[in-house]
Amino acid sequence: MRATVRSLLASAALFATAASPSVSAPAGSHTPQPAAAGDRLDHAAIARARFGNDAPWYEHRIPYFESADAKIDAVYYYRWSIFRAHQRDLGKLGYITTEFADDVDWQRHPYASLNDASGFHIAEGRWLNDRRFTGDYINFMYEGGNDRHFTDHMADSVWGRYLVDGDRAAVTRHLPVMRHIYGLWDDHYDFTKGLYFIEPLLDATEYTVSSIDASGGKDGFTGGDSFRPSINSYMFANARAISHIARLAGDEALADTFAKRAEGLRKRVLADLWNPKLDHFTDRYKADNEYVKYWEPVRARELVGYLPWMFDLVPDDPRYASAWAHLLDPASLAGQAGMRTVEKSYQYYMRQYRYLGTARECQWNGPVWPYQTTQVLTAMANLLDHYGNTGPVTRSAYMRLLRQYTALHYQGSRLDLEEDYDPATGKPIVGLDRSHHYFHSGYIDLILTGLVGIRPRADDVLEIDPLLPAAGDPQALAWFRAEDVPYHGHRIAVTWDADGSHYGRGKGLSIEVDGKEVARRATLGRLTTPVTRAPNRPIAREIDEAMQLVRGQFPKADASSNRDPESLHDAIDGRVWFYPELPNGWTSAASDDPQWYEVNFGKPVSLDATELAFFDDGKAISAPSSVAVETWMDKRWQPLARGIPVANGVTRLSWPKQSVSRLRVRMQPVQGRAIRLVELKAMRPGQ
Repeated sequence: MRATVRSLLASAALFATAASPSVSAPAGSHTPQPAAAGDRLDHAAIARARFGNDAPWYEHRIPYFESADAKIDAVYYYRWSIFRAHQRDLGKLGYITTEFADDVDWQRHPYASLNDASGFHIAEGRWLNDRRFTGDYINFMYEGGNDRHFTDHMADSVWGRYLVDGDRAAVTRHLPVMRHIYGLWDDHYDFTKGLYFIEPLLDATEYTVSSIDASGGKDGFTGGDSFRPSINSYMFANARAISHIARLAGDEALADTFAKRAEGLRKRVLADLWNPKLDHFTDRYKADNEYVKYWEPVRARELVGYLPWMFDLVPDDPRYASAWAHLLDPASLAGQAGMRTVEKSYQYYMRQYRYLGTARECQWNGPVWPYQTTQVLTAMANLLDHYGNTGPVTRSAYMRLLRQYTALHYQGSRLDLEEDYDPATGKPIVGLDRSHHYFHSGYIDLILTGLVGIRPRADDVLEIDPLLPAAGDPQALAWFRAEDVPYHGHRIAVTWDADGSHYGRGKGLSIEVDGKEVARRATLGRLTTPVTRAPNRPIAREIDEAMQLVRGQFPKADASSNRDPESLHDAIDGRVWFYPELPNGWTSAASDDPQWYEVNFGKPVSLDATELAFFDDGKAISAPSSVAVETWMDKRWQPLARGIPVANGVTRLSWPKQSVSRLRVRMQPVQGRAIRLVELKAMRPGQ
């Protein structure tokens, strides 16, 4: 075991076990060669140190990463915990990815899905070695789940997933629906201008310049319809993706139609949304009232102006690259703690309009949003990777802003990403329970495509270009390694060792495919190697029969104590996490007497296992000392399985397949403490 892993284990587990479930910070090609055994990271040890008793969920699923920056490493693994926490198992409907860990009023009921964050969810999930989660989510969203509540770039992100996994059948499966959904957006298309328009609220960015100014500065939650760089960049990217997918499916006519649609949007964005006065891409008003006039540009720069680079819409031209100076200017968009969503000189910068009780609510008139920070860092990575004209942007600037974003994940020594932040202090703004561990942003994808520099391609080539500055720069990294990264049916690893001292295999950048080194160079820079695609591993799909989608319907729950309907529902709602800031599940009364929790399926179902997740805070709530799973048969409860459960992790108990109509878990409390059953799953064997 290398020193880095020993150090990690010796410091403190980032994801605690029973004693403390909080998250805290830690102190050119050549002949293929086998990778040195010492290069391999100890996956089991890392998973245990990072995730405690929940390590089995991660160990064989995630790609592993380490670097000379311990905070980046910690946030990388923390972001996998966010991904895991937001996987909602909908039983027969499969998994979806949620934006808020718990329910919000504006989600799509009863599923808890929201389409606005889908691009981030798919971009992060494409790097998971278990393809079920993102595969199920895409299927759900294209089989009725995308209600167009907000704008999105889902088709583009699905194409991005194909660039990683190379699965032709999966990417072409939903082509007719992609085309249909794209056509539905004609209700937000101005045929005279050749551009899309949207109300900022429905762009998931309420209280932006266009909506505030359209109200005369009085409000801005609704209103302010405008032709925005965001929706037009999304629709450009979706059209281009549909074109690529259609060509892959052999439909050349459809491919040409959408290629022309994308090119038409590109021309209109460049001609009409580039604001020469501000040297920036900005909104133009669709709204026309006493305060604003149709087709006038907004009067201030916003972070949204960088989204065209996120999708390579912008040509390689120094005129456009000059816009990036505003991002680095403390008087404009560069806040001390993060990227401002509107420049500091705007009249209504950081004016607070919306409160829920005493807590400040969501606004986009200056606060730092991980959502848009992710988009801008993705755009910046594109600029640095394949544009010649990068303006003032350097690799050092990219790493500095990536580290700035990394710091936002920390609340003191605790890791907890929230909705938005004060750009001067880096402190969270919204302050509501729903904000904890919020998933409307990305980070894993930024590390793998930006810092590590994996640039996924549609052909049989693996291309690497780490966005690191040269040694001696304060933002440089002396070493990193990413391994078990899925790519075109293979597992790849990328290693950087500036002077060769950390890994002891020579200095430079190297690529491994399936454990064999296939390419190396002595310095940072672009490195490519042929990779013939291979079939992906089959997706295994067990079905959770206990999941209650609609409250009051089967399956139904009952318990020995605390029969509050919402608490009972929470233990069979398909959600698993162990964050102390977000209580989740059914909590019993504190007692020395045995407790039980029952699920009535309303009909016989075939089961062969149950998965039990228990929360433990080391104080008032503990995992039970023992559990027994029972089935109702012949007018009495009969045993199926028993065991000793783990705290803040999942305990699986199995038995020979059996028809079950009622299932009960009997639990023995510890020292009179309460039991919190985070989730009970009753598993039907997969197809």
